[in-house]
Amino acid sequence: MSLVRLNIKGISYSQTQSGAYALVLSEVDGNRTLPIVIGAFEAQSIAIALEKEIKPPRPLTHDLFKTFADRFHIIIKQVIIHKLVDGVFYSSLICERDNIEEIIDTRTSDAIALATRFNAPIFTYENILDKAGIYLKMKDELGPGDEDDLGIEKLIETPQPSKKSTFSKDTLKQLNEKLAKAVQNEDYELAAKIRDEINKRTS
Repeated sequence: MSLVRLNIKGISYSQTQSGAYALVLSEVDGNRTLPIVIGAFEAQSIAIALEKEIKPPRPLTHDLFKTFADRFHIIIKQVIIHKLVDGVFYSSLICERDNIEEIIDTRTSDAIALATRFNAPIFTYENILDKAGIYLKMKDELGPGDEDDLGIEKLIETPQPSKKSTFSKDTLKQLNEKLAKAVQNEDYELAAKIRDEINKRTS
């Protein structure tokens, strides 16, 4: 079976499971996406690794694993999502140390959190994409009234109905102070909101 490379398209609140998140992977050379429900901790860990701007004051579990692996010269070469059973995705880490390759079973959310830290490619098999992948229209192919066909892409990229920002009265200096405090307190969800407000004002 042929492998298909995937990229991380985005993370959003899950519409089907309360307290969970939807991680959406997109096919590199195609229009299919693969939505995977993950937990809040793993979603936070992946988001922090992708953001680069928010630095936790202490290492998260996946950061610790990366430091441990680096110290002992273990490389994660790739992640393969190799099985789908009853809606659950199964994955493997392909690791190497001293030119010896090992395959380690892992939860998909952990595998992707680690892949982001090792810059490791993510793959799945064609039959899994056939079974669970969702086709999306490209934006330039959409006709009038077709916006609802965006499905997951709309879920990821469209902001929630606008509400007046709770930070609208804060100055940039105050926002930066609040951002530093949120990171220090490891409240990364708040930190992301403050960072978005700062970016909106400075863009």
